[in-house]
Amino acid sequence: MNNLEEMLKEANECLNCKNPLCRKGCPIATKIPEFINEIKKNNLNKAYEILQENNIMSDICSNVCPYEEYCSGHCVKGIKGKPVSVSKLEKFVNLWARENNIKYEYKLEKTNGIKVAIIGSGPAGIECAVDLAKKGYKVTIFEREEQIGGLLTYGIPGFRLPRNITENLTNRITSLGIEIKTNIEFGKDMNLNTLKESGFEAIFLGIGADIPSTYNLSDASCEKIYKSDYILKEYNAKRIIKNLGDVIVIGGGNVATDSARAAIRMGAKSSTIVYRRDNSKMPARQIELDEALEDGVKIIYNTRVISADIKEGKIEKINCTKTDSSTEKVVDIENSEFNIKADSVIFAIGLKPNKELIENEGIELDETGLIKLDENSMTNVEGVFAGGDVSQSKATVCKAIYSGREAAYGIDKYIKEKGIIK
Repeated sequence: MNNLEEMLKEANECLNCKNPLCRKGCPIATKIPEFINEIKKNNLNKAYEILQENNIMSDICSNVCPYEEYCSGHCVKGIKGKPVSVSKLEKFVNLWARENNIKYEYKLEKTNGIKVAIIGSGPAGIECAVDLAKKGYKVTIFEREEQIGGLLTYGIPGFRLPRNITENLTNRITSLGIEIKTNIEFGKDMNLNTLKESGFEAIFLGIGADIPSTYNLSDASCEKIYKSDYILKEYNAKRIIKNLGDVIVIGGGNVATDSARAAIRMGAKSSTIVYRRDNSKMPARQIELDEALEDGVKIIYNTRVISADIKEGKIEKINCTKTDSSTEKVVDIENSEFNIKADSVIFAIGLKPNKELIENEGIELDETGLIKLDENSMTNVEGVFAGGDVSQSKATVCKAIYSGREAAYGIDKYIKEKGIIK
């Protein structure tokens, strides 16, 4: 959608339902019919205000959210035909605002002087910080990297989320009076006790899941076995990994497609995703798969990578077996072993929270390794809250934002119930 005429045509497809299922499908309840109705009236400024009032990361969500599952996936028109392209309309409005230097003035309550620490600046941390700042809290974000954003900056590649979108987040966040401290690592430069001693009445943990899942491919050492988070961080920093050769990506989610596409852009001779289930069970969005294929990525289904043959520190081939995924359990097929020529391997089979770091702070985890939370998003440690990938599995950006919003509500409730503010 590149021009106003196309945008108006798409907006007029919206039925303005009295009971908008699209909004119910959105984890953060975006006022979809309302902002689309303003587009119909050619009032883009008001449409932008509606989007920003609900979500400071609206421009990000319009690029990366699985709209086919959320908003458009619940559109009434999609039952018998084509649903309204909500994400395209949202993307257009945000692009218009950037190109015309439109600023939204957020409504802030009078400051109450209560200090709250936000550890981690991914979507959950940002949303928690923004919501609390709006309520008058004195918020400080602590981020271990040089820039804020978490996966928005270091995980999602620029070909999916343009860098100019994430780069202006800092200015918008600091305009709310939020202090940002980067290059400060939780568990190393500070911890829960030092933060409490510094006068923070509540703490939000949004440190994400940053421990990559892998398994042993060989007892021989090899520098060409990578983890997806490293590949994507290097790509986003424009640090090209040379001589990747023929790349095998193990996994089946959006991170696998991102890694495979990043490898292509880094000059890989070929890039192949190997997934142990069939296409119907692949967690990656169809649009991401289609774009990966357009980039030249190959996909091999129903295949498990068993090991790698490594000689003198170099991969010669990977050894695989075909699998049967017709039931919930994936089963290796007997006598179906084969090998694939490979020079590099990228693991993209998931990330998990840093269990040791979290448990060292006395915070309880559940049986899956995620932080246990009560109904107010608080951990077992009083005054310590959490959200995002550290407390929920396979969270999208939009769901992470929702968890940050819920935590902000819980923190506000906790502070008021303690009588710190009336």
